[in-house]
Amino acid sequence: MSDETSETPGELPLEGAGQRLRRAREEAGLTVEQVAAETRIPQRHLEVIEAGDFAALPARTYAIGFSRTYAKAVGLDEGEIARQVREETGAVQERGQPHGASFEPGDPARVPSRGLAWLSALAVVLLVAGGFAYFKDYFFPGAGPGPITAPEAEVAAAGEGAADARADAAPPPAGGPVVFTALEDNTWVKFYDASGEQLMQKQMARGETYTVPADADGPLVWTGRPYALAITVGGRSVPKLSEEDEIVRDVPVSAEALLARADAGAADEAPSAGQAEAGAGGA
Repeated sequence: MSDETSETPGELPLEGAGQRLRRAREEAGLTVEQVAAETRIPQRHLEVIEAGDFAALPARTYAIGFSRTYAKAVGLDEGEIARQVREETGAVQERGQPHGASFEPGDPARVPSRGLAWLSALAVVLLVAGGFAYFKDYFFPGAGPGPITAPEAEVAAAGEGAADARADAAPPPAGGPVVFTALEDNTWVKFYDASGEQLMQKQMARGETYTVPADADGPLVWTGRPYALAITVGGRSVPKLSEEDEIVRDVPVSAEALLARADAGAADEAPSAGQAEAGAGGA
């Protein structure tokens, strides 16, 4: 009779599962390295299995799954080897005892690599971020930046009393956040403070905005396209740094400096208008 048929029920065979796997490998003329290459099971785990030291593996499920794959590679009965490993590791539960579903790792060649798992996770994150950016304006219509200047149509709709209403209205705030908006693509600009420390430097895309830090010490600006930068202070539009295609450098861009510059420009325009009216009356 064979060794398997002469076993007493409930007792382990004299030859352990690891010994049977090693003997089958040697009879097949294979080395541990060859089996590791075929099954993609680390060589150190195969050596532990052949030694019968299943406790050295991460878990009993790994011992059973790896042994099953090993048995398939050397031509042994996978189910018989898995059953014997369960018995040797004490994994068999008594009949009728409730137990949860267990997982046994199968062929490692079918398990996705860690790199592939990370790549899949990154793709999901990018997909979600892209979808949010695409549908943001649809779900949050008021979240985008407002217009730089009020539409002229709204001013015209005010009627005959619009001029008087503007005259009686309270003056705009004397300060507030300073926001630069690029009107053209590839608008190079550099912001820095009085000590020369850089606050921001880049080529801004059309519609891109930059808010000058409120705590910046004497912020300054340097750009070769001042005409392509719209400026607001506390939501109030102020004149551009220049309407010409020229390089401007070391121009103060604090709220106080920009508002003072805007007020000075308005004061310069007022005498010119008065002189024109006087000339017309003299004629």
